[in-house]
Amino acid sequence: MAVSGHRRRPVVALYERIADAVHDGTYPPGSTLPSEPRLAAELGVSRPALREALLLLQEDGLLTVRRGVGRTVNARPPRRGFEHVQPLEELIGGGTGARVRALVRTLEEPTDFTTQHLLAPARAELRFWESVLVGEAGPVALCHEWAAADEVLDGAHPAFAAALRAGDTASEPAAGDAVSMLSVLLAASREVALHAHSGITATLLGRRRGEQLGRPADTPAVLVTQVVRVGDTPVLAAKHMLPTGAPALPVLQSH
Repeated sequence: MAVSGHRRRPVVALYERIADAVHDGTYPPGSTLPSEPRLAAELGVSRPALREALLLLQEDGLLTVRRGVGRTVNARPPRRGFEHVQPLEELIGGGTGARVRALVRTLEEPTDFTTQHLLAPARAELRFWESVLVGEAGPVALCHEWAAADEVLDGAHPAFAAALRAGDTASEPAAGDAVSMLSVLLAASREVALHAHSGITATLLGRRRGEQLGRPADTPAVLVTQVVRVGDTPVLAAKHMLPTGAPALPVLQSH
């Protein structure tokens, strides 16, 4: 499968505009963002598009919604302690598994999420994979995965870097024959120790993700984030969205 060039998704571009305003002090820690109508007018965007970006910022720990107050800027992203280094498509459904359907395989510049978790410089090229996991009854999860920049992987995990490069030139897989980035990492890591830190957050699907999963935008969901490291070097970061009604996901709590 050929990897396309940079393609900044509109919701990501809007996310970054707001995140940049947080980091440059326009909205300092502890401050409250303007109301949705006012912020949409200031940014020149529609309210549905703004709501999608704000939802991502909230999920990534930059914002908190406080009843009667609105959206406030956090001082630092929260950390939680759940982890299991195993592909979600194998874990989901109590071992029954799911098929991986590839939606996007591309290169993109870092977002605030990947800058934070992969320590990526501003103009790095990161592989981004978007996939839907499909169970017996249809789509059950939406997965976003990013690999560290090639120069980082070449030093920390050359076999993973080589496997990803081989995938760049592979032919288009048949429906349901795609694999996740984490499964590629694990296949390349038979003699390499991996460590992970994951987080679990309650959220809503939102319009775009709802369309991808065939569910209403206001469907409650669980967001699982995961960062996988070789030693102290992060090599993969992922966000997995599981809507209400998805198959059971076994979780190992780490202390």
